[in-house]
Amino acid sequence: MDERTTTVRPGYAGTKDDHLKRLRRIEGQVRGIARMVESDAYCIDVLTQVSAVTRALQAVSLGLLEEHIEHCVVDAARESDEAASAKVAEATAAIARLVRS
Repeated sequence: MDERTTTVRPGYAGTKDDHLKRLRRIEGQVRGIARMVESDAYCIDVLTQVSAVTRALQAVSLGLLEEHIEHCVVDAARESDEAASAKVAEATAAIARLVRS
């Protein structure tokens, strides 16, 4: 590894296993929705499951965002005003993407 390279630890490192567990559960839900469509399930039942998956993904997103702010943004603020501004802009853009989705 180049000595100038810094290893960056993601803000969610402490809860990585929890996130992976939730994402695997969501993955199973999505497969279940595909099976529902394959078996011609009632539209409203499929939509209900899609809504549940959407809420679950939003919960994961909010958790990751919170951890990013607590870890990455706070660390950048301690580093310098410029680093803080860059991380706040990055977090703001992420929030805007989440709001649009």
